[in-house]
Amino acid sequence: MAVPKIYLETTMFSFYYEERTAPPYRELKTQVRRIFDLIKAGEYEPYTSPHTTREIDDEPNEKKRGKMWGLIPEYAIKILDITDEVKRLANLYIREKTISPLHLTDAAHIAISVVNGLDYIVSLNFSHIVRAWTIEHVRQVNAREDYKGIGIYRPMEVLEIYENDSGLHE
Repeated sequence: MAVPKIYLETTMFSFYYEERTAPPYRELKTQVRRIFDLIKAGEYEPYTSPHTTREIDDEPNEKKRGKMWGLIPEYAIKILDITDEVKRLANLYIREKTISPLHLTDAAHIAISVVNGLDYIVSLNFSHIVRAWTIEHVRQVNAREDYKGIGIYRPMEVLEIYENDSGLHE
């Protein structure tokens, strides 16, 4: 079986170094770090994009920003190009109201993953990416445009898939 190719959206980098300690944040940070552990173990082939690196550059905490940048070489995360086809598909998602025009970068995260034939997008962006409306409309647009489906998941869901595929889930 081929190693799944996953796209790490910006929130994955940010939550790796999450500083809030309330239970929901602590749990999300643990899940994110587990995904990175699985990447290190060769269970996933990681990708991201210039949109993510620009968003990392926008991190106001200089120390955290530097650490987030450090994850890219540490985990051998490949940065995919923004092609004309990526732009076309992202704009189509906007036109079809899959994603709000105010969030073109989020549409681009999805489009980059789809155009490059990745298997999953892993994100903690529950407002614009990992939500039922977006997932369903991405599925519809991709089917019509002859792209394969893409899984859009929270880290916990990716971990559940891994456990089920690995026979570790009871």
